Amino acid sequence: MTRLPTPATIADAPKASQPMLEAVKKQLGVVPNLFRTVATSPIALEGHLGLSGTLAKGRLPAPTRERIALAVAEINDCGYCLAAHSYLGRNLAKLEDAEILANRHGTSTDRTADAAVRFAASVVRQRGHVDEAEVEAVRLAGCGDAQIIEIVLHAALNTWTNYINSVAGTAIDFPVTTALAA
Repeated sequence: MTRLPTPATIADAPKASQPMLEAVKKQLGVVPNLFRTVATSPIALEGHLGLSGTLAKGRLPAPTRERIALAVAEINDCGYCLAAHSYLGRNLAKLEDAEILANRHGTSTDRTADAAVRFAASVVRQRGHVDEAEVEAVRLAGCGDAQIIEIVLHAALNTWTNYINSVAGTAIDFPVTTALAA
């Protein structure tokens, strides 16, 4: 059930959000409901797009970013983000179904990505209160301090979108993915 409005079209969004939504459409070919919902607050949309765009230039490869998004969506029980990142992981990051399933369990079949996904999952589950051994494990897998900071920021950004979608009741406009059994 949608609890916050989702502008039906770019033209229905606040004027200040319209150029940003046009940019999303140019990049993705469509404007997913998440962006149109967030567009209700032009400042929130600007912040989300700015942080997402900046993080895309970081040290974590796109497939690892999608892996983290999948783990965080599963932990936070966000059906919208689970559907979106399953689709994006499969179609843009070219992740195999077995990898997507591993990511949803907070792991990966790739050694470095596994450390990043495990660490991100721990950050979310423990609300940032990870121990030294967890930081050391991600370092030993080859992640430097800048990457560790980016992992934390990706976990936080994905938690934010999970919360927005859960609060708003954003209608899922990607192929629906069923949550894993608890």
